[in-house]
Amino acid sequence: MTSLRRPSLLAFLGALLGLALPSAGALAQSYPSKPIKAIVPFAAGSATDQIGRAFAQKMSESLGQTIVIENRPGVNGMLGADAVAKAPADGYTLLVGTNSTNAALKSLMKKLPYDQDTAFAPIAYLGSVPLIVGVNNDLPVKTLRDLVSLAKSKPGQLNFASASTSQRVSSEMLFSMAGIELNYVPYKSGPAAMTDLIGGQVNLFTADFAVMLPQVKAGKVRGLAVTSTQRSKAIPELPTVNEALGLKDYELIAYFALFAPAGTPAEVIQRLNQAANAAAADKDIIEKFSALGFETAPASPEALAQRSRTETAKWARAIREAKIEPE
Repeated sequence: MTSLRRPSLLAFLGALLGLALPSAGALAQSYPSKPIKAIVPFAAGSATDQIGRAFAQKMSESLGQTIVIENRPGVNGMLGADAVAKAPADGYTLLVGTNSTNAALKSLMKKLPYDQDTAFAPIAYLGSVPLIVGVNNDLPVKTLRDLVSLAKSKPGQLNFASASTSQRVSSEMLFSMAGIELNYVPYKSGPAAMTDLIGGQVNLFTADFAVMLPQVKAGKVRGLAVTSTQRSKAIPELPTVNEALGLKDYELIAYFALFAPAGTPAEVIQRLNQAANAAAADKDIIEKFSALGFETAPASPEALAQRSRTETAKWARAIREAKIEPE
């Protein structure tokens, strides 16, 4: 009798569980039911912050819930990324990630408080921007070749600012390929580094267009080159690093993407991906950031996962070749 009853009991329990658990479709339809928090791991005013806020606004319109931006800068984005890695995997805490947090930190730090490869669920690729190599106006250089000559004539006397992985690695790669050395001065935020570049506390700063371009246009600092392989339409008079120094293989751009804690339901990821891709294709965002060299690229979560793997390997090689020791 017991053996005959067991299947019925199991079937009954299964039916109860089926009633208790929402279907995948129901979960997708009910999400989001409350405001979402998106953590920007860099300071207010940075490129990541500006792009994150613009996407959050457009995605909020699609999702019917507010996406609140929270800035948690520090350690090249590690503090903010760590907060997301340890957040509940329910779709209500997101990371506005970059090449710093989701590609390079693994090679820059001796130990991370999370596993960079497994801690995050990719949502959507947002876009990318090149950087501008800029110097203080009082530095007696007009071109990148002038800077290289000056640095060689004054070894150890010039310095450079950095507030993110892309800023530091782009600079260190340039110095390594040009055969010069500048002293590294770390900053918590790009805007703070820019203030000191304008004031002359630091000599050089390689930063994204959002931070650097307005100051170059205003004549407050001098732009020397862009870090992409092609000149930027936003400032076509600046040569690429390759053009300026006669190189072939220099390129470093910053990118931005959305991530959730690992284990976030696939239906929620797809809902967020659709909203992010719609924002990436929105003419307001394209027009707003095209002047800053930002190029959107809507894609699937799987495409972002592959990009993350490729970029992690790329940045590991760049950091190794630039001779940057893990901290």
